[in-house]
Amino acid sequence: MSRFCILGLLLLLGACGSSASRDRVGDYVGGPVPLECAPFARALSGVQLYGPAGDWWWKAQGRYARSYTPEVGSVLIFAKTGRLHDGHASVVSRVISQRQILVTQANWVHHRVTQDQPVIDISASGDWSEVRVWWPPSSQMGMTEYRTMGFIRADRPASHETLAARTPGAIGLALNGR
Repeated sequence: MSRFCILGLLLLLGACGSSASRDRVGDYVGGPVPLECAPFARALSGVQLYGPAGDWWWKAQGRYARSYTPEVGSVLIFAKTGRLHDGHASVVSRVISQRQILVTQANWVHHRVTQDQPVIDISASGDWSEVRVWWPPSSQMGMTEYRTMGFIRADRPASHETLAARTPGAIGLALNGR
């Protein structure tokens, strides 16, 4: 069975509490690294916004295209909440379907970079305003529902292969405060 088929099955079964190894559904990249999501998303995507990730949606207005549909290389912005005090930013690494994507992100798991992590749109209208995210420590889809603002489009096109190749360099840039 291909990795794509396995991923599709895991995404469908995620709500039922199925588990899978993190080798099949996203991988940790490198060891623990003390970096935050915003500098990493900026370095990986090329979206040159600064400050807390939850503020990027408003800062992007007039500078970057914003959308409610995912595109590889775009940055998904999570709203500030009691659980996500500064919001969160993750970079879309694959679009699986209208309501399923994979993301590469920093600090979803504390001080780790995770690659190709599933995210599912659970919003009633299919507008990506509410999502669930894979939780690597438990090897299953997380149960928490997160509010999101939408996707900020990068100026340069990206592919899954390009993002994967850029990830180590993006870690270095983010660690150096860029």
